[in-house]
Amino acid sequence: MSRRVFQLHVRGVSLIELMVAMALGLLVSAGIVSVFLSTSASSRAQRQLAQVQEEGRYAIGRIVDDLRMANAQYCTSTGGVASRGSSGLYLDGLRAPVIYAKNLQAALGAGDLTTRWGAVSGSNTYPAPPSAPYSLPSFFSMRGYDCGATTCTPVNPPASMLPSMGTSVEHRVIGSSVLTLRYVDASRGWALGANSYIVSDPAGTVRSIHLAPAAGEPPLTDFAAGDLAMLSDCSGAQVFAVNGSSDLVPDPSLNFTAPVARSSLTAAKLFDFNSDFVTVTYFLKVVANDDGTTTGALIRKDRTGSQEMVRGVERLDFLYGVEDGDGNTRYLSAAEVDSNAGSTIPCPPSLPLPLERDPGCLWRAVKTIEVHVLMAAERALHTLAPSEQKYAYQLDGMAAPASPDAPGRRVTPSAQGFANPKVRREFIALVSVRNYNP
Repeated sequence: MSRRVFQLHVRGVSLIELMVAMALGLLVSAGIVSVFLSTSASSRAQRQLAQVQEEGRYAIGRIVDDLRMANAQYCTSTGGVASRGSSGLYLDGLRAPVIYAKNLQAALGAGDLTTRWGAVSGSNTYPAPPSAPYSLPSFFSMRGYDCGATTCTPVNPPASMLPSMGTSVEHRVIGSSVLTLRYVDASRGWALGANSYIVSDPAGTVRSIHLAPAAGEPPLTDFAAGDLAMLSDCSGAQVFAVNGSSDLVPDPSLNFTAPVARSSLTAAKLFDFNSDFVTVTYFLKVVANDDGTTTGALIRKDRTGSQEMVRGVERLDFLYGVEDGDGNTRYLSAAEVDSNAGSTIPCPPSLPLPLERDPGCLWRAVKTIEVHVLMAAERALHTLAPSEQKYAYQLDGMAAPASPDAPGRRVTPSAQGFANPKVRREFIALVSVRNYNP
């Protein structure tokens, strides 16, 4: 019996075929990875842009809310006796509270300003401490500082009240401007006329003010001994120091003279000047991210302290639209407002009781404010193409978007300590000061 042997022939791939297959596979994989990386980078850039747009709108909106209230004085923000300027136009005179209190600066919390009694600000020397009743000076109403890469004009804000500029955390962002403004919070205070009323003496001065808070009005505990009261109606206001709680008595030792009890008051209201006369300062501060990098944050500083509003803000600038004594309107820098553009711009009609020549008079003639904010993503995105890093900032004077370190920029992100590869966008708002006076 014969035996048959069956032989199976199994044939595999050759080395050349294997190498060709691997090469084709690598090419396909590389294409897939390239598409994935491109899509992923584009998606991250779009997310950064969306973040910048959202936070930029919030930042500009938050600033605008306060700017619209600048110089508000309850219902006495406009009007006054009109006078004729050299242009022939009749302009309403300035209105400002008459100050009887001796300790105004302590009540204002004005330590964040350099407009102290007798202080030098650029070309201005402010008046010495007054010794008689006077109108609230224009330079106490609003104050701006334009800051470049190394210094600010007309002067640097005092480092004791605001951080100095630098690239380290907690410093003020290099090249970011500062603005301080004030207004009366009309939602507070006590209405006079019913259970709350003024008691006057035969000489026509205020002897006391009796307060019986109605529903929705602040408690009497808001007043402390030595606090300043602001008695205001729709034709004027006066500020004086008081003692007491339910019956507020002007303190002779803290006032120049006794405040006047006017016979007719329209919509009279009493405010606690120490808390209801709001002082707000905006500036940018360097803050740390959790990855060790830094970014800029918009800070709103008031009596209660400093609050971080939003991160990613790298530039902040203001231009001030001023109506002068001839009725002309022009946009000026902070230094030009403070100095009347080198004493070339006439002051608006004067206050009733001005101090000396009313230095800084144009701060009460600011009619509009143009706000410029440069928003950036908080963290660097190194996959951004050079074209995606370009941005325009109007005050840099460039005709088209340019790279972060382009020559001609007033200040660059790298000089501020920030990374270049970020999405950046400028936000601009033109704000009408609704309490413009005159």
